[in-house]
Amino acid sequence: MAGKDLIETKSLHRGDIFKLFLLTEKFKNARYSHEKPLSGRTFALIFEKPSLRTRVTFETAINELGGNSIYLSSQDIGLGKREPVKDVAENLSRWVSGIVARVFEHKSIEDLAKYASVPVVNALSDLEHPCQALADFFTIWEFYKGYKDLKFAWVGDGNNVCHSLMLFANLCGLKMHVATPKGYEPQKEYIKLSSAVVTNDPVEAVRDADIIYTDVWTSMGQEEEKALRLEKFKAFQINAQLVKHAKPSYILMHCLPAHRGEEITAEVIDSPHSVILDQAENRMHTEKAVMAWLCGNLKG
Repeated sequence: MAGKDLIETKSLHRGDIFKLFLLTEKFKNARYSHEKPLSGRTFALIFEKPSLRTRVTFETAINELGGNSIYLSSQDIGLGKREPVKDVAENLSRWVSGIVARVFEHKSIEDLAKYASVPVVNALSDLEHPCQALADFFTIWEFYKGYKDLKFAWVGDGNNVCHSLMLFANLCGLKMHVATPKGYEPQKEYIKLSSAVVTNDPVEAVRDADIIYTDVWTSMGQEEEKALRLEKFKAFQINAQLVKHAKPSYILMHCLPAHRGEEITAEVIDSPHSVILDQAENRMHTEKAVMAWLCGNLKG
């Protein structure tokens, strides 16, 4: 994977994931005393969508590994509007060591990777969110010390995060069950590529689950669908009644931000079962591993 891109989970192999986990563990256990594999390197952070976790974790990760970052909002560059993605990619390649992009359309990520001569990292697109999934599966790995015989239940929209998690589950040998309202299932390509069981029954998905995961019902860019989605998804709320069907020792995951009272109740998200802050912290550690692997000067 070194020297390449991370634009979608389909490009990863099982061996890549566990190498990244070992590197993540190294950086997490020695946060302020490890080597600086990004020393002297600068990275462009292209953000068409604003974000708390993605921006702070990437900027902190790059900084703590010795690098620098330049934040570029949609107003700064107008990706594909003010100038073609090709021109942006080729110009940035002359100045920076890598590009991290959080965009609306996955094609923007593909075009950046196609025309850039430096590594490109997908920090979210409408198709996938591989950096989130990497952090999530590292969190599960930490908590359960592996993936054997675990049942993973996704309840909600079959969206970009769900797509990446489905492929990670397949790579890691973990059985994933996806429950969505009719018409909101994951794309057929991802169902075919993964071994996930897809249903329209949240109770079936959650029954005896070790892990329950949800996300917002209305993502950025879908605001005009909100009223319809609130109606369609109301039976898919993660609440005290639904989680009774999971194993007593289940862990709860959410990629955040959460809309309390919509996809999840405050009672559940603030319960001892929640590992959402571990997920959020691990975004920074796994992103260190990704940036060091793709762009860094690693020793040993």
